[in-house]
Amino acid sequence: MALIVHKYGGTSMGSTERIRNVAKRVAKWARAGHQMVVVPSAMSGETNRLLALAKELAPASLTEAYGRELDMLAATGEQASSALLAIALQAEGLESVSYAGWQVPIRTDSSYTKARIESIDDARVRSDLQAGRVVIVTGFQGIDDQGNITTLGRGGSDTSAVAVAAAMKADECLIYTDVDGVYTTDPRVVPEARRLHTVSFEEMLEMASMGSKVLQIRSVEFAGKYKVPLRVLSSFTPWDIDLNEEAKSGTLITFEEDENMEQAIVSGIAFNRDEAKISILGVPDKPGIAYQILGAVANANIEVDMIIQNISKDGKTDFSFTVNRNEYTKTMSLLNDTVLPALGATQVVGDTKICKVSIVGIGMRSHVGVASTMFRVLSEEGINIQMISTSEIKTSVVIDEKYMELAVRALHKAFDLDQVPA
Repeated sequence: MALIVHKYGGTSMGSTERIRNVAKRVAKWARAGHQMVVVPSAMSGETNRLLALAKELAPASLTEAYGRELDMLAATGEQASSALLAIALQAEGLESVSYAGWQVPIRTDSSYTKARIESIDDARVRSDLQAGRVVIVTGFQGIDDQGNITTLGRGGSDTSAVAVAAAMKADECLIYTDVDGVYTTDPRVVPEARRLHTVSFEEMLEMASMGSKVLQIRSVEFAGKYKVPLRVLSSFTPWDIDLNEEAKSGTLITFEEDENMEQAIVSGIAFNRDEAKISILGVPDKPGIAYQILGAVANANIEVDMIIQNISKDGKTDFSFTVNRNEYTKTMSLLNDTVLPALGATQVVGDTKICKVSIVGIGMRSHVGVASTMFRVLSEEGINIQMISTSEIKTSVVIDEKYMELAVRALHKAFDLDQVPA
């Protein structure tokens, strides 16, 4: 008997009929003798609907001014779907119980709307499992030291599921979504995109951080840190599919590179539209400047992605970095109001019409010329590169947003990602 964690996304929970199908699928696993913990998202569109109501009441500075209440509001979406799933399971004849994050409890810090999990007390869940119940735990949420409900940010249910699996040392965590695995890129952009049977943890981490929407990056970080066996698969296959077949479907995120893995030089193309570039012009070129800029940004709880500093000329330089587009206005205000006067820089300029495109693959470690191939392909398509960032297994570029799909299609073809590896 194995302990299995299932996570179901919003589309999988999008209607009572889909919730009923989820219940039938979970019941199949439970009747096969497995202990089952299920982590559902809110029904599709529900979180957006709730936050839109809040925005009608307080359209300005919503997150900063009302973070606690936004978390209180948004958390109700997962509570509703969890209760509905428990009812559907009970209607299937299985004992089940649903818990909100604070009832487990899942402890987090107090960073409202993007809290981080600090610990999980699994005693209550284990007691229910031992009693033969299916346990449903709300995704996306927890509780801080002051007893306030917190949420983990968009995609946080993935993180909740993997964190629960890690805390309980589950045999496997299955992430059910509206796609049947991890693809070489988004099939909506490149119809020839191919599903990967396996992908390394390192590659998945890079793909998630570079914009792949299949898994939230923090969930991949959790999986890597605690070695949680992770599989991405579709909830839209028939619920009564053979259990052994289902258990081997989708994409397995592996932690070891062996001869059975698909050893392509490049495994996938990731992209992210939610980027904005900010440049501070005329910055004094002296020690500590980068810290003065990025320290203030970090203190405001704003995540910075790519960074570039130009060469010095007449003791001045330009300093550029990217942030999530949702943080653009907040970052620009911070820099103009406090950082710019302190630095004595010339001005701050920004661009929200950019995107990031990345090639990812563990094969890049042992092959030269991969980045140059990427740059050549983009050049041949007339696409200008604004920023470049590299790691051992990825190369990312910032380009004009209007060229994103062209770049992805051209790179996918250039690296033969539509071909099954020999």
